[in-house]
Amino acid sequence: MSCSSCSTKKNGVPNGCKSNGNCGTGTCGSGSKLAVFDWLSNMTLPSGEAPFNIYEVRFKNGRKHFFKNTENLSISMGDVVAVEGSPGHDIGIVSLGGELVKVQMKKRKVTEDSEDIKKIFRKASQKDIDIWQTARDKELETQRRGREIISRLELKMKLSDVEYQGDGKKATFYYTADERVDFRQLIRDLASAFSIRVEMKQVGMRQEAARLGGVGSCGRELCCSTWLTDFRKVNTAAARYQQLSLNPLKLSGQCGKLKCCLNFELDAYLDALKAFPKQDTVLKTESGLAVFVKMDIFKEQLWYTYKDNSFKWYKLTLDQVQEIIDLNKNNEEAAPLEDYESDLAEEVKINFENVVGQDSLTRFDAPKQKKGRRRNNRNRKKQAVAKKTNQPAQKKQPQKKQTQQKGKQQAQQKGKPAAKNVANKPNQQGNKPKPKRNNRNRKRNGNPNSKNENKQQ
Repeated sequence: MSCSSCSTKKNGVPNGCKSNGNCGTGTCGSGSKLAVFDWLSNMTLPSGEAPFNIYEVRFKNGRKHFFKNTENLSISMGDVVAVEGSPGHDIGIVSLGGELVKVQMKKRKVTEDSEDIKKIFRKASQKDIDIWQTARDKELETQRRGREIISRLELKMKLSDVEYQGDGKKATFYYTADERVDFRQLIRDLASAFSIRVEMKQVGMRQEAARLGGVGSCGRELCCSTWLTDFRKVNTAAARYQQLSLNPLKLSGQCGKLKCCLNFELDAYLDALKAFPKQDTVLKTESGLAVFVKMDIFKEQLWYTYKDNSFKWYKLTLDQVQEIIDLNKNNEEAAPLEDYESDLAEEVKINFENVVGQDSLTRFDAPKQKKGRRRNNRNRKKQAVAKKTNQPAQKKQPQKKQTQQKGKQQAQQKGKPAAKNVANKPNQQGNKPKPKRNNRNRKRNGNPNSKNENKQQ
């Protein structure tokens, strides 16, 4: 079963989850923000023991409170209930019940006789749910108009979220601000604009990100909006121990603070760093003093360079560095770093193998050629074809010699001297002979003199 927002429209187009993953029935995805699985639901209580009458109720954006079932109603997880508000009543969804509520109360340091634990009035009727839905639909418009009022009053604050109470008579405005803000006039303007009871609550940057939700740089939902409840302090020292670059754009999350996940793997890095030497240790070699540059903790690799020549880095293993340090303790200089680096065996990288016969994954990465280049290629092809056609024409020169020899033989048979090439002989006046012309070009150009010369011959 799902809520109405997960259904499709009349034309078959899906509506989409308007609750941003915070489904009203607790069935979409993981159920809801900060969802808890009741792994004791199938177990029966011992004989003579009454069930625990305090339930955990969830409201908008993962806000949860504990309420007491004084009326002994039959309530289970996922039921919509009407609970005591201040003033009036509020509508929420039961997120947990039974013995696990004791664990959550102990975790939040809430006792059973605390004044913060209010009553459950009844299970919500259809009328209560309709009023609740109409109040939820007004939240976006109220937030937009509230921001306009804040900008008109020139207050240095940011309105992040608005939450209406289940009966629609009260609204809570969540805001963030760096300094103290006097919003007494703001409360008057909001109350007169919306005709409701106004409550202002200041939240931090991380609480704001947890309420709004989102997707982190890792591609998953934010930890603070899914399972993380206690926000511990994060320092830049955690990034230094993990050999991360101190870039605020990469180390900060959507809240603008340092990412909480920097603390998750810090213990593993601290345990691995116990075997590494200190970074200020100087290695004494025959080629000079070497200083530390960087390291890869889990691959156990370190990079060193010479003080005098810091342009090249030398990759060493952890065992090699420990060996050099032991030699230096015995007042002995180690071999140059080039010798240690040459001893390292290069690992063969396994590239992508085209097993199935697929095309290259980067076949669309090459840019398309411009149209001008194609035209140039066409011109080059034409020139190459023209050269090929001209080459056999040059090889046909021996045929001309055969025709001249035939002409001489015919003239001798008739008793006439054969015509000699006059152009090659010098003139009687001492002028240079004229260069020999290509008869083939004459025929192409259509020169009429070439026909006359052939007739004279």
